[in-house]
Amino acid sequence: MEINMYAIFVCKNKQYKANIGKTIKTEKIEKKTGEKIEFNQILMINTNNCVHIGKPYLKNCIVKGVIISQKKNKKIKIIKFKRRKHYKKQQGHRQKFTEVKITEIIKN
Repeated sequence: MEINMYAIFVCKNKQYKANIGKTIKTEKIEKKTGEKIEFNQILMINTNNCVHIGKPYLKNCIVKGVIISQKKNKKIKIIKFKRRKHYKKQQGHRQKFTEVKITEIIKN
């Protein structure tokens, strides 16, 4: 394993940068806490300043991780207001997310 190794991968149509040992917040993944997960859609891998770019994805490359927790973000408030019209609408939303700890990056 190289020290400066990182990968850019896709999870649910969003891109994330993965370093070994880093914790990443992704959109909710339907797996239980403690389960292992693999990401196969790797866009780019950097190994000691040698960059490999996929067209569109790299073959035989995997980012492995472990699901740490399933949580919700802080509540955001959505307020619609029109002055002098007696109109006010409030709504709240809490987005669910999954914390994944990256354990290894494999490049073949």
